[in-house]
Amino acid sequence: MKRNVLIIGAGGVAQVVAHKCAQNNDVLGDLHIASRTKAKCDAIIASVHEKNAMKVPGTFQAHAVDAMDTAAVADLIRKTGAQIVINVGSAFVNMTVLEACIETGVAYMDTAIHEDPAKICETPPWYGNYEWKRREACKAAGVTAILGVGFDPGVVNAYARLAENEFLDTIDSIDIVDINAGSHGKWFATNFDPEINFREFTGTVYSWQNGAWQSNKMFEVGKEWDLPVVGKQKAYMTGHDEVHSLAARYPQADVRFWMGFGDHYINVFTVLKNLGLLSEKPVKTAEGQEVIPLKVVKAVLPDPASLAPNYTGKTCIGDLVKGTKDGKPAEVFIYNVADHKEAYEEVGSQGISYTAGVPPVAAAILIANGTWDVGHMANVEELDPRPFLELLGEIGLPSRVIDTAGTDRAI
Repeated sequence: MKRNVLIIGAGGVAQVVAHKCAQNNDVLGDLHIASRTKAKCDAIIASVHEKNAMKVPGTFQAHAVDAMDTAAVADLIRKTGAQIVINVGSAFVNMTVLEACIETGVAYMDTAIHEDPAKICETPPWYGNYEWKRREACKAAGVTAILGVGFDPGVVNAYARLAENEFLDTIDSIDIVDINAGSHGKWFATNFDPEINFREFTGTVYSWQNGAWQSNKMFEVGKEWDLPVVGKQKAYMTGHDEVHSLAARYPQADVRFWMGFGDHYINVFTVLKNLGLLSEKPVKTAEGQEVIPLKVVKAVLPDPASLAPNYTGKTCIGDLVKGTKDGKPAEVFIYNVADHKEAYEEVGSQGISYTAGVPPVAAAILIANGTWDVGHMANVEELDPRPFLELLGEIGLPSRVIDTAGTDRAI
C-alpha cells in the first residue's frame, strides 16, 4: 500500500487537489505541496486549515522546487518520503517530473499532455511525442504512471471505457463535449493558465475520423448541443489530449472533442491571434527589450484562481458514444454537471479547477489501496473505470448516463 503524496503546482487545480487530499489523508498519509514559489503553497495549506479540511491530524508541508529540474524533484521526493506524485503544474514540467518518479520508483500522474514551450501543436498522436516514449522505463522500474487523469482528459476517457464495458457491443463514434455555462464576471479571462489555454487553440484542430487523422482550423466546425441542465449550447471541434489516446484504443471509431465558446471569447481570441499577440516566439520592442507576446498577454489577464469568488453557473462535460447493442444502433451520453459556487464554497476554487482537481485525488486513492497500482504507464481508458467513477461520485463528482431508451440515471 502506497502512502504520502507530493503535489507539484500551486494554481487553482492544485488548490482543489490539496483540499481533496486533506479530506482523504487517512488513506493518503502525509501531504506535501511544492512549486517554484513556496508562498503560494503556504497559502493553499492555510486555506486547507481554514476549512478544517484535514480528515485526521497529520502532516501538510510546503516546499520550493524548480519542477523543470529532475534532480531537484527527485531529491524532494526522497526528502518527503512521498510514494505518490500528483503533477498539476504547468504542462511544460511533465517529463522532468515523470523522470524524477521513474528515478525514485514512485507513482506518477498528471492531468494534461506534456508540451515543449518552443513548439505548438505537434504531430499526432501527441502522447507519442513524449510520455509514451517512457513506457518501457516505467515498466522496468515498476512505476505506475497514469496519464491525463483530470476531467478531460481523464474522466471522459473512463466514460468511453464504461460505454465499451457496460452499454455497447461495438463503438462507432465518441464525441466528447465540454460546456462551461458559468460566468466569472470579468470582461475577459481564461479558466486556467492563459498560456496553456491559448496554445491549445492556436494550432491545428486534430480529430480521428474515417480511420485517419483529420485536420481543421479552430472555430471552423461548430454545432449546437442540447445537454442536461445547461441546455442548448454552441460548441466547436477542438484539438484535445484525449483524442490522441482514445484513437489508439478505438481506431475503428470517429473520435472528436467539442468545446463551448461564446462569441465574445472568439472575437477577443481572433483579434489577439491576428495581431500576433498569441505567438510564443520572442520579439523586440522599439526600446530593444525582448518579450514573448503570449507571456505578456498572460501577465495582463486575471489570474484564473482569482475568478473563483464570483463565479456562478454550471458546467456539463460528457461523452456521446454511438455504436451497436445486440445488433441494433445504440447510443449513450455519460456526463457530469458541476456547480461553480458549490466548488468555491467547498475548496475555494471555481468549477473548472474542481472538475480537473478531484479526479487525480481519486486516482491517488486507487493507487494507495492497490486498485490502480498497475506498475506501468497507462492512460485512463486502459484501466477499470467502475471503481474510479464510483469513487468520484463519493468525493464530489457524480456521473450520470442517458441510455438508449432515454433514461437518465446515476451510473
